[in-house]
Amino acid sequence: MSHLQTAARAGLRGKSLTMATLNPQVKAVEYAVRGPIVMKAGDLEREMQQGVKQPFAEVIRANIGDAHAMGQQPITFLRQVVALCCFPELMHSPAFPEDAKQRARRVLQDCGGHSVGSYSASQGVDCIRRDVADYITRRDRGVPSDWSDVYLTTGASDGIMSILKLLVSGQGPSRTGVMIPIPQYPLYSAAISELEAVQVNYYLDEANCWALDTEELQRAHRAAKQHCQPRVLCIINPGNPTGQVQSKKCIEEVLHFAHEENLFVMADEVYQDNVYSADCRFHSFKKVLFEMGPEYFNSVELVSFHSTSKGYTGECGFRGGYMEVLNMDPQVKAQLVKLLSVRLCPPVSGQAAMDVIVNPPREHEPSYAQFTKEKNTVLDSLAHKARLTEQILNSVPGIKCNPVQGAMYAFPQIYIPPAASLSLAPDMFYCLKLLEETGICVVPGSGFGQRQGTYHFRMTILPSPDKLQILLQKLKEFHLHFLEEYSQAEPQMSSSNPEQPSHKSKQPD
Repeated sequence: MSHLQTAARAGLRGKSLTMATLNPQVKAVEYAVRGPIVMKAGDLEREMQQGVKQPFAEVIRANIGDAHAMGQQPITFLRQVVALCCFPELMHSPAFPEDAKQRARRVLQDCGGHSVGSYSASQGVDCIRRDVADYITRRDRGVPSDWSDVYLTTGASDGIMSILKLLVSGQGPSRTGVMIPIPQYPLYSAAISELEAVQVNYYLDEANCWALDTEELQRAHRAAKQHCQPRVLCIINPGNPTGQVQSKKCIEEVLHFAHEENLFVMADEVYQDNVYSADCRFHSFKKVLFEMGPEYFNSVELVSFHSTSKGYTGECGFRGGYMEVLNMDPQVKAQLVKLLSVRLCPPVSGQAAMDVIVNPPREHEPSYAQFTKEKNTVLDSLAHKARLTEQILNSVPGIKCNPVQGAMYAFPQIYIPPAASLSLAPDMFYCLKLLEETGICVVPGSGFGQRQGTYHFRMTILPSPDKLQILLQKLKEFHLHFLEEYSQAEPQMSSSNPEQPSHKSKQPD
């Protein structure tokens, strides 16, 4: 009697949900930021807690932009307002400043039952949406923002996913193509896989500080039209994982291209406060679009995203965010509200955190001095660490790192000798060895996309300056040892300049 027959006679049955019956789109999803290298890092941490000796004292997680996990302290005013919203009895405490209490009262006034424990409207708490619109108007120096175009979201990711759900349709050659930058943040490729859309890659120019070239956009668009209908253009500015900040001229060219090709533009601007290079400045896609004139501003469909998770606050756990939707068909807008209603509402405490970011203390208010000091301390430290990371990485033979102009990451190109890996992708092998020998956890460049024959990794600049210095020094020593060990099988490095990564290494067959 077979095992199945025995199980059937015993009244047992197999699982309804197995890998064979699992939604194939879920199996297709990959998310490198929390992928196998990160899982291995967790295993090593657990082993160390159980007394297993490793060649390092701790695992340094440089794989994800989680500022507080890396030791960044919360902004006092933000936590005060959220605390007051969550526990209004604190309104009677003299330890909380009056401007924090005023903001908390205003938020609670718009909450059902005057409690953040109630559901909000699906679009978010009205007064917070109004504050977001006022913030956008100030940020963009008077370009008007209508609060009815603002939707509060569960982080930026929730908004991005919701908009993509609206955009994906068609079958075969008419299936929606979504243009994304390479390298990209893996949320986009994961969402495209989940929705069975068509991923259309356009490559950023690494030789020109990861610039966005409209000729490359045109090439990718032409090629994609052979097998899908490109309808969406995703932009990340400042860039993740590449850290570049786009110029106003570049943004104008991109928006002109989107206008000509009738593309829906998704502008991921969650790092808009994270600009470090003195010769760079953040320009919002909306402001540039407005300055291009009514022909563009009244026609190009644009959604921009922001989040509590980045900037100077780094409040990832609150899952707060917003999106501003421009020029969307009114009937489609109604469908968006319906779609958002299915998930009821974003976390109201996260909405309150978002409100502090868009409505910070003003000069005449009691919390202004401390808030400004804390904000500048965070941003100045990030700027210092951006320069330090670029400087040390570029001092290592076989590593080349573009300037970290903004965001929170470096994406250096690394030379990997062809003999370094037989069974794994070379950059995966490199990052695994780095983790096992030094405890440093970074993400292979293949998880973000990279040009064929080049290898990279992404690391955050979030560790404290002292810990970042240690990380970079250990990384330098590891890389030199790695080159020495795996180049022995090669007569010489394939790059004519050993100071630069090779562009000739090939991916394994």
